[in-house]
Amino acid sequence: MELLNRLEQQLDGLREKSLIRRRRNVETPCAPRVKVNGRELLAFCSNDYLGLAAHPRIAAAMHEGVELYGTGSGASHLISGHSRAHAQLEERLAEFVGPNLIDPRALYFCTGYMANLAVLTGLAVADKNTEIFSEALNHASLIDGGRLARTTLKVYPHADAAALDAMLEASTATNKIVVTDSVFSMDGDLAPLPALLALCERHGAWLVVDDAHGFGTLGRNGRGALEHFALKSPYLVYVGTLGKAAGVGGAFVAAHSTVIETLIQRARPYIFTTAAPPALAHALLTSLDIISGDEGHERRAHLNALVAQWQDGLRLKRWQRLPSSTAIQPVVIGENEETMKMAAALYEQGIWVGGIRPPTVPAGTARLRATLSASHTAQDVAQLINALNELERSCHGA
Repeated sequence: MELLNRLEQQLDGLREKSLIRRRRNVETPCAPRVKVNGRELLAFCSNDYLGLAAHPRIAAAMHEGVELYGTGSGASHLISGHSRAHAQLEERLAEFVGPNLIDPRALYFCTGYMANLAVLTGLAVADKNTEIFSEALNHASLIDGGRLARTTLKVYPHADAAALDAMLEASTATNKIVVTDSVFSMDGDLAPLPALLALCERHGAWLVVDDAHGFGTLGRNGRGALEHFALKSPYLVYVGTLGKAAGVGGAFVAAHSTVIETLIQRARPYIFTTAAPPALAHALLTSLDIISGDEGHERRAHLNALVAQWQDGLRLKRWQRLPSSTAIQPVVIGENEETMKMAAALYEQGIWVGGIRPPTVPAGTARLRATLSASHTAQDVAQLINALNELERSCHGA
């Protein structure tokens, strides 16, 4: 029992710091209005940015995919698990993001976490004299990928191109990899990708861009951060997530064909795992049709209007709304206990907003993380805005 008692003591320590995380059982499809434990809630805590997670066309395509390919792939991609649906999806993804890459090719993964591990470990093992330069606010998957690469890992300050320039200048590595989120998941701001790419081209470094929160939402055609900034380079390695704006699941890496072939041959997270169900890939073909078509344009326009409504309507005096132009709209409260009390107060009003605490964010910056979706209405967003404004006034006598 000594081992269990030690774990219980550690859990007690998390409880004392208001750091215990809890799961809630959602009984309905992902949407702004969900049922949780029999209760109807207005949710602002999913990453379903375009509102495609329950889209009837995509659901029908998923059903069709099951009819065509069954429910599982049966093996890894390099054994017998690589289906026609996977191949078609990779071709479509390469075509979709290809205008911003040179000789593009794409590789589909089960999750974004796996894709990031594969890119960093795969590129590092290809050249032992590697240094990885990681953004300070990168997602955990990028941090873990850098650690698992078993090479020199350096962290540069958030959005600080000058600091990165100095670090690259001092590096003697033959294989330099700069890695950054495009949209930072807890702040909602954008990385200075044009400046970072210019540095990578000057210093001969790869620029790995994790566009988990930009794919589908950024750029005129939803191609993501590279389209948004009009970037194109053979130095780019692009990671896109397909379980957020795309509404299904999985992720992909797109880059020069030589990079992709290197990952197929060297990236352990790709080689040694069972391929995702082909039905998912089949459904994603329809998702890409929607993202790139007229409906995708309309959904992005509506989402941007909701972001503008949020920025205009929130009137905070003590709490801090971070300057985000994306669907991720955090409100920094500070202390863990107060943040979770505010999340609970909103929940009591029927509004579900996630409370984010360390270690996900730095100590003293606990926050409510509201995420907007094209499926929200202006009335939905107004309800959240009014609730937050009133909650701050009532709590602090403003």
